[in-house]
Amino acid sequence: MISHNNIAELISAALPKAKVQVEDPNHDGQHFSAIVIAEQFEGLSMIKQHKLVYGAIQEHLDSGAIHALQLKTHSLSQWQSMQVQVL
Repeated sequence: MISHNNIAELISAALPKAKVQVEDPNHDGQHFSAIVIAEQFEGLSMIKQHKLVYGAIQEHLDSGAIHALQLKTHSLSQWQSMQVQVL
């Protein structure tokens, strides 16, 4: 079984300086949700952003350790503009 902390570490290792938050909302160790904010996402489509994240955890997806990951990704500039709009 993999923990939400392990997943966050794998994503952080693949995307240095990224802000990563992973949760296990069902507390079942298989269904996770994550928010990843990374400079590396700048100019990339959402699909390409998600592929970068999934690449970091692919081994655990293939083995079935992670059954599902609800993912939200943002470049740093996207995230900053969202924060301004919220205020």
